[in-house]
Order: sequence, then structure tokens, then C-alpha cells
Amino acid sequence: MISSPQAAQTHLSASQRHALWLLWQVLPEARLVGGVVRDLMMGRSVADVDLATPEPPEQVLATLKQAGIKAIPTGLAHGTVTAVIESAPYEITTLRRDVETDGRHAVVVWTEDWREDAARRDFTMNAMSRGRDGVLHDYFGGQQDLAQGLVQFVGNAATRIAEDALRILRFFRFQARYGRGQPDAEAIEAITTQAGLLRGLSVERIWSELKRILTGPAVPQTLGLMEQTGVLAVLFPNGVTGARLTRMVVAGVPADAVLRLAGLVPEDKGDLARRLKLSKAEAAFLKDVSSPPVPQPHMTDADLRRLLAQEPPEVLLGRTWLEQADRAEGGQVASAKAAEKNASSADWLALRARLSALTPPVFPLAGRDVLAAGHPPGPQVGVVLEQVRAWWLAEGCTAPAEACLAFLKKVLKSQS
Repeated sequence: MISSPQAAQTHLSASQRHALWLLWQVLPEARLVGGVVRDLMMGRSVADVDLATPEPPEQVLATLKQAGIKAIPTGLAHGTVTAVIESAPYEITTLRRDVETDGRHAVVVWTEDWREDAARRDFTMNAMSRGRDGVLHDYFGGQQDLAQGLVQFVGNAATRIAEDALRILRFFRFQARYGRGQPDAEAIEAITTQAGLLRGLSVERIWSELKRILTGPAVPQTLGLMEQTGVLAVLFPNGVTGARLTRMVVAGVPADAVLRLAGLVPEDKGDLARRLKLSKAEAAFLKDVSSPPVPQPHMTDADLRRLLAQEPPEVLLGRTWLEQADRAEGGQVASAKAAEKNASSADWLALRARLSALTPPVFPLAGRDVLAAGHPPGPQVGVVLEQVRAWWLAEGCTAPAEACLAFLKKVLKSQS
């Protein structure tokens, strides 16, 4: 349901409404633009409040500072100044007109024409603006498209994509969140024809959008559309396993982008992490979650504790989702035992509940304990410690420090 422009502002938080009141006192010509207008009309909460204004950025910066509002020149070359009110950022961007685009970046000049600024935006539902008087300015039918669930480019779809190829991925993200029914035919044709332009984008921008697609709504349908248009083949030339990820989503896999990426792309995970320039934490999780050993429904709590002693819970839980999806393909995996093959969704659910309920055990001894027991310093300290740890693991990771010390003494006595 779409709210009226006047009623929409009630969906802002009290701090956001106060910040807007302050900003409109000093920049009365400014308007809310883009996502905040769209989401307020849909009655959705708003994370980021963005505004546009006809004043040039240097003037905006000076005006804010004169009014005692903290202002940061976050992107003067692109016309953006960030006001910080009660620790929250509010981006204010001068109206712009593109004079040159190359599919990745645009050279802009300032303008005082609101329609001209709206014409450079991606989708009609993102091209609306709303002034302090509550009036909605909609130059391209965005309100109607939003009401109908139609994600449509402003003007010519091919032109918009040629200006910035990232709009291809943004289309799929917005289609998943706001689209209803069949996607816009002109958009699909333009994307299919121009999918190769994605190769010219930085992988950081691609991964940023992919993360939002993978963790958003309607993932199976969205990936199917991306495959149909040739986009997935451009992004992942070595192929994808869309059916595997679909099984994970249907089973209720958490909205973790890296875990879902592991389910989608079968290529070597080290190569994939380097190609997408994942962060160190993301790359480590992608590699670890795709590696053995994998918890199984038939395992005892002692088995699970042994795994938890060596791997973080989130890694082990992630492995169960990948394994469950693999097992569901045809009902079995050739190397699995019969009991494992027949594991149901309820079995996997119960396994994850057990894993989550267990406290990861910590081996209670360290090298200093071996030295305190009389072993001389040297590399053999680690060898002895590992013998005790192996015993602790075999016992189910429940033996306390006293029991481990007693076994340590037995090991040292056997070596004397």
C-alpha cells in the first residue's frame, strides 16, 4: 500500500523528523529524494535519509556550518555534502546533469532543474522527490510504477545501462524487492543485450550488489532471471549451481551472503575470493565453510563437541546447510552411509539446534602446564601437549583440567 506524501513522513523516526526540520530551516529548497521517498510511500522504515538541493555544494557546506550543523565534504566533486545530526548522517547532493558517462563513472555539472536531475536516475520509483511542503514531484510516473510493482528504467533502458552497468544488478535487486508479476520487457531486453558491460565494473561494486541480492527476497526467482538474461554467465563464467542454492533457501538457510555464495558458485573458493576481492574474513569463511569435516545428523553430542573444539560454530552450521542441499539432490550422496542418506529436513533442523545449544569446548591445558609438570623446555612440549589434547578429544571434550593433568602425568611417566 502506498501512503500519501503527507502521511508518509510519519514513518520516519523522531530523530529523523527533527533532523529534517533543522535542515529545512537552513535549506528550504531541499527535497527528499530517491529511496527515502520510495520507502516512505510504501510504509517501510528508512535507514538513510537523502536530500537534493539546487544550491552548489560549497554553498551548502557553508550554510550548514553557519547554522552550527556539522558538515563533511564527503564528495564535493559529485556535489555531495553530509550533515551529521545526533550522530546520524544525512547526505545532501546538489542537482546534477551528466555531461559524460563511460559505463562506470559520470562527469557531472550542477543544475537548478529538478526534472533534469531526476532524468539521470535509474528507475522511475527512485526519481521522485518530496519538498518540505509535502508535495510529491514525480516526473516519470514513479508513483504509478511503484503501486503496480513495475521496476522500470527512467527513459530508455539501454541508455541508462550504458551510463552505468551496475544498474543491471540494481534492476534485479529492485525487482526482487518491489517487483510484481512479469518484469519490464524493455529492461530485460536491454540487460540481455548489454550484460557484457558488467565486465568493465570493479569487482568491489559487483560484490556489493551481489551481497544484497543474495540476502534479499525471492533469491531463486531472481537468480533464475539473472541466468535467463546471461548475467550469471558473465559474472561466473565457470558456472553456477542455482538449484543447490534454491534448495538451501527453501530449507531456510540464513541470509548470509558468503554462505549463499558458497552454495551458488562451485569454483575453487580461493580463486573465487580473490576474483571478487572478498575481505579477509569473508574469504576465510568461504573457504572454511566449504571444507570438511561436516556435522551429520547421526552424530552424538561428543562427536559434535569434538568438531566444535576445532571449528567455530558458524562454520559448522554453514557446512550443514551445504551438505543438506547436496543430500537433497537425488536423495543421496554416493559416499554417504544409508542412515545419512535418509536424513530428513527435521533431522538437519535438530542437528543445528543441538550444535547451537552446545558450548564450544576449550582444551584446559597449555604449554606452561607441561613445564610445571617437570618436562624440560623444548619442541617436545608441544608434542606432549598434543597427546593430552588427543585424549581429551577422544573423551568427548568434557574432561576437566584436573583429569587432563592426571593424564599428562601418565604420559610423562611413560616417557621416563
